[in-house]
Amino acid sequence: MRLPVELQSGESVVLLVRRHWFFLVAPLLGALLAMLLPPAVVLAVVMRTDGPKALDVVLVAVSLVYAAVLGVRAYFVWYAWAHDVWVITNQRLVDGQKPDWFHEKVSTADLVQVQDVGLDRTGLLATLLKFGDLRVQTAAEIEQFILRKIPRPQDVLAVLDRTRDAARHEAPPSI
Repeated sequence: MRLPVELQSGESVVLLVRRHWFFLVAPLLGALLAMLLPPAVVLAVVMRTDGPKALDVVLVAVSLVYAAVLGVRAYFVWYAWAHDVWVITNQRLVDGQKPDWFHEKVSTADLVQVQDVGLDRTGLLATLLKFGDLRVQTAAEIEQFILRKIPRPQDVLAVLDRTRDAARHEAPPSI
């Protein structure tokens, strides 16, 4: 996958994180049910009649267009999920969002500017499926990065802390 930013000299990816798989599967299953149910009902009604009528053809056509529109919508749900990434490199934190082909938002912060990191996990589903939010407070222009609904946020927090500490030890002293 193409990263939302070009890596700088000496920079390497430590961790790439996306939203938890549940936030892809649940909307896609909902779209699949919504996409298949009306055409199935229309086909069942059409099959029970004696022969194809003009109204039957119109119902089938409308249900197929409906299914196609929901299929396109499902594609964009996947696209937004696949292109909503957080990248921890050995030098910075990158938040890249691309909800569709024509919109892109990228924010970065040097790891040495990370001041505080907090973990939020609320609710039964978040606890059972082990997802949550990381709130990263920085001294950069974007003061807070929120890594929303990521899998195993405690592991990402540990990686971020280790990488930030290593970046601080490698950074030249400020004057």
